[in-house]
Amino acid sequence: MSSGGGAGVFDRTHRLTTAGLLVLITFVAFESMAVSTAMPTVVRELDGLAWYAWPFTAFLVAQVVGMVLGGDVSDRRGARVALLWGVGFFSLGLLASGTAADMALFVGGRAVQGLGGGLITVSLYVVAGQAYEAALRSRLFGTFAAAWVLPALFGPLVAGAVTTHTSWRWVFLGILPLVAVGLLLVLPSIARLAVPDGTARPPVSRRWWALLAGVGIGALQYAGQRLDLLALGVAVVGVVALAAGLRPLLPRGTVLARRGMPTVVASRGLLAGSFFGIDTLLPLTLTEVHGFDATTAGIPLTTGAIGWSLASALSGRRPDLSRVRLLQAGFVLLAVGLAGTAFAALPGTGGWTAYLSWAVAGLGMGLGMPSLSVLLLEQSPEHRRGADSASLQISDVVGSALCVGLGGVLVAAAAVGVLSLTTALLIAIAVFSALALLGSLIAGRAAAPTVSSPRATTLATS
Repeated sequence: MSSGGGAGVFDRTHRLTTAGLLVLITFVAFESMAVSTAMPTVVRELDGLAWYAWPFTAFLVAQVVGMVLGGDVSDRRGARVALLWGVGFFSLGLLASGTAADMALFVGGRAVQGLGGGLITVSLYVVAGQAYEAALRSRLFGTFAAAWVLPALFGPLVAGAVTTHTSWRWVFLGILPLVAVGLLLVLPSIARLAVPDGTARPPVSRRWWALLAGVGIGALQYAGQRLDLLALGVAVVGVVALAAGLRPLLPRGTVLARRGMPTVVASRGLLAGSFFGIDTLLPLTLTEVHGFDATTAGIPLTTGAIGWSLASALSGRRPDLSRVRLLQAGFVLLAVGLAGTAFAALPGTGGWTAYLSWAVAGLGMGLGMPSLSVLLLEQSPEHRRGADSASLQISDVVGSALCVGLGGVLVAAAAVGVLSLTTALLIAIAVFSALALLGSLIAGRAAAPTVSSPRATTLATS
């Protein structure tokens, strides 16, 4: 590795590695964010409206398992093995999704994509820690952030244009050669990385707890779509599996929003869940209720990304402001933006109000998400930072999966005539707006506990 004052992430030593990492991150991010635009066309062509949420849920649940597995494989066999497996699974999932002849195969392909995406995300951060000296890592992580922002800004428009003018299948198949390019760029660097001696034995139980939580999410969604006597038993199994799986993966007191780290982690789940629960439904709303094409239906997702980016940049320039207050303001703006989407769900309104309401929701995310990251780093001791960061990500993905799944249950009810689609959408908007308001009420507990006595210290650490 190069050193010295002239070293940079795009210098001669690092440029190919950096380019490869950015290509891989960009297309994992693209698949995470842009696929919502193509999904209404996918379910229409594959006759799978009742399955609408399953491709999202499958991706998210498998991603959690992939993240845990990626950390274990990287520690035991090295980042090279984890990255190769990740790219392999992700590519296989792209191929399966892009060639799927029915919704069952499509959902399976999305699950394989999510597993690969989780492996890739974790292994890339391990590569960053090994292939770049400490002085360059902050710059590299800045470029990683940009690699997520660009797909959020342009992904929905690109996916919409591809879906409208060619086929939704190319949203998946068209990325395959580009993922291969990213891997080829980064291979020479990862081939030189140190390989663990194999004596490390990470706790195998973590991947099984993550898988158990995923089974619980899937069982709850399945039960919600059956709506019969068997569904009650499946729902009970799902609740038990989800609770048992999450208990060792999240801080104690997360469900009760205890002061400090538990509330930080719980807030991340509420913030992500309420936002992405509607984010996945917006293109469906605009295409089915108002007849928008895929490109036009994706524009609100772009306005949301713009609002998110602007608010993140502004909050980053004011380190003097209270992160707790910013988090509260973020939840309130998110609730306003979510409630505003109700106008887009009503026939006869034109649907254009979603362009403004989702920008407001994005502003809320831009204030809330960075604030949670700062609060986590302030409260997490160095020896717990990795575990606490993982808990934050798991809360994000699980909250998103549960809310997307609930939206899918409502859409499935509309598909079989139990509800009208407008009623289903309005119920979803009401529920997720209420979750955002709940977040604004508990956000004040995200501040670190005040330790004023030895007894308080004992309670805070117990």
